[in-house]
Formats: sequence, C-alpha cells, structure tokens
Amino acid sequence: MLTLAVLISGTGSNLRALLDAASHPDFPARVVVVGADREAEGLAHAEEFGIPTFTVPWGSFDSREAWGEELARELDVWTPDLVVLSGLMRLLPASVVARYAPRIINTHPAYLPEFPGAHGVRDALAAGVTQTGASVIVVDDGVDTGPILAQERVPVHPGDTEHSLHERIKPVERRLLIDVVRRIATGELALTG
Repeated sequence: MLTLAVLISGTGSNLRALLDAASHPDFPARVVVVGADREAEGLAHAEEFGIPTFTVPWGSFDSREAWGEELARELDVWTPDLVVLSGLMRLLPASVVARYAPRIINTHPAYLPEFPGAHGVRDALAAGVTQTGASVIVVDDGVDTGPILAQERVPVHPGDTEHSLHERIKPVERRLLIDVVRRIATGELALTG
C-alpha cells in the first residue's frame, strides 16, 4: 500500500477527491497525513476522514530554507512513500526536493510546459489560447519544469473568466491525480527525477 503525505494551501478540492478515492478498499494508496503552510480550509477534509494534520506556517520562519527544514521534519515523522503537492502555493526549497526526489508530485492547471507558475489559468486567458489543460508532474528544482506524468487538454470557451475556466480544469486535475497515484502504487508508472 502506497502511503501519501499531501500538502495544501487552500480549500483542498484535489485533496478531497484523493481522500474519497483512497477510502475505497480497492484503491492501492492511503493518505497518512495532510500538511499546510497556513491554517487552510482544506485541513477540514483530512479531519473528516480521521487523517492527522500539521501546519508549518510560512510566516513563522526567517527563510524559505528554514521553513523547508521544519516541513521536512514533519513529513519525516510519517515516512511517506509519496509527497503530493495539492494546491500548495509555495516553492519547496531545493533541500526538500532533493530529500524526497523523485517522490514528490504536483498538479498544475495548465498543459505544461505552457503557462507554468502560480497563475497558469490567468496566463492562458491573457495569451488568448483556445485550449489549455491540466498536468501532473514530478517536482524538481524549477517552477513546474519536472517530468510530466499525465496531462489533458481543456478547451477555453469564449467569454471564459479565470474562475469559470479554472472550475472546468479542476475536475480534470482531480481525475489525473487519482489515476497517477493509482498507477504509481501499482507499479504501472515509474517516477523519474
């Protein structure tokens, strides 16, 4: 059984989908802990499922490296097989990436390498493209530059707003994430860094 630590910053909609999937007896992975960089709403999903949580507040540290050291200490308690960034809106320090690589994956609301970074949906709309997408990648030291594990196109409709487009991308992200975790757990998909 693949064990997962999930890191979030916000409402945790991808986390919720993963917890729902993992609650089925035939799903080959289990979430063992959920962490956040702030008092995130999504922690409530973990609590509902009886999953332990922790918070390592970004603002409580003098540097990204110090924050990362504490985050790694919290993760190490649980010895997860895989770390899933699910809406964590912080770049992990290189030391944390190196510690867990290639066992860190991330979802992104764009068809990478198109529109990396924190505003992938907004950037796609600003570029005037007719399609964007969703991706699941292995985390490396860059910004959304790691090996792509899965991705799918999502059309941009005339009149789309950042919100409406993101709402159509989210279900695709969730489906891809659950499938990637399942395929990693069953050995169908190998992680490479």
